[in-house]
Amino acid sequence: MNRQVDVLVVGAGPAGLAAAARLASAGAGRVEVLERESTAGGVPRHCAHPGFGADARGRPLDGPAYARACVRAALRSGATIRTRASVTGWAGGGPATGTLAVEVTAPGGPEVVRARAVILATGARERPRSARLVPGTRPAGVMTTGELQRTAALPARLRDLAGRRAVVVGGDPVARHAVRALRAAGAEVAAVVTEGPPASPAGGVPVLTGTVVAELLGRGRLTGVVVRARDGRAGTLRCDTVVFTGDWIPEHELARRGGVPLAPGSRGPLVDGRFRTAVPGVFAAGNLLRGVEPARVAAAEGRSVAAAVLDRLAGGGAGPDGVPVEAAGALRWVVPGLLGTEPVPLLVRVEHPLDRPVLSVSQGGVPLRRERIPARLVPWRSVRLGPRWTGGADPEGGPVVVAAGE
Repeated sequence: MNRQVDVLVVGAGPAGLAAAARLASAGAGRVEVLERESTAGGVPRHCAHPGFGADARGRPLDGPAYARACVRAALRSGATIRTRASVTGWAGGGPATGTLAVEVTAPGGPEVVRARAVILATGARERPRSARLVPGTRPAGVMTTGELQRTAALPARLRDLAGRRAVVVGGDPVARHAVRALRAAGAEVAAVVTEGPPASPAGGVPVLTGTVVAELLGRGRLTGVVVRARDGRAGTLRCDTVVFTGDWIPEHELARRGGVPLAPGSRGPLVDGRFRTAVPGVFAAGNLLRGVEPARVAAAEGRSVAAAVLDRLAGGGAGPDGVPVEAAGALRWVVPGLLGTEPVPLLVRVEHPLDRPVLSVSQGGVPLRRERIPARLVPWRSVRLGPRWTGGADPEGGPVVVAAGE
């Protein structure tokens, strides 16, 4: 089956739904959102804790309530949301050849959906045990936070997955939510293991800092993990469950298959300040660009991408422009990766904790801005640099370098 839409959004998380709502309400024509899961809403659906803003009456929203609100907004605007529809690839040679069409597997059979513009909002995922290169056997009881949260709505299944005694690996805020979910399932949390400092107290659970999981033990079911400190000392923690948290990576497979260049630091699609990729007609927004940020950040990017898509539909804005933006020093990445004629905010993240670091922006060796940040920067939280940081950049000059140092 072949179908035609005006705007195709891949991914029904906060970014994709916000983009669809803004575009449909602006009269962009037929706006369709494809989601491979059975329910739209993205990661917030599995986050049963507050911190997702408030509703119209000022009542705090948890993740599921926030996700439902995003879905309602998109539907009320006139967008179409199709769930259980997996985009498996690009049709007709892909967008690099000028064909904006995707191959879809849906309950009704295979389809080809053509569009005048495509927004990639496929989000991010946690790196699994295999990608973290943790040696040992392959027992049951090894999972990521995402797997743990997805089963939270199935109490009997969650109790089986959580086991009796668990170890949580990671120091970012997601580790705290994993501890809470495990305890709700009746499991004892033996320890939180992290290479760096923890993001916050783990609710009375021992935290082993400067420590890594060196090996998984057990056959059939996990029986323990070997942990090793920086000084080489090692020991064994007895447990039947281990949850790997954090270490988020962009879900960039579809972008890569379509010939969309990736940014070297974040491994998300390379975009300019208007979220345009190097492939005309293909846009990217949300956590696909760099890994996990709060839902409100992803949703704001979804709303922002709409302006560039509307320009595309009107016959303008063929592709991105500007000079490269590079991360240096103690910075892990900077987004966006291209800087055009208009100053835009930058989002940066550090490789390791820094106390009151100096952030600087330069071009061709000429300093544009330098400022000491009166705070502690940590790897699990990004810093937003306002447009004034890039106001003096020459759009015809060389790369703009953003650096962090002591």
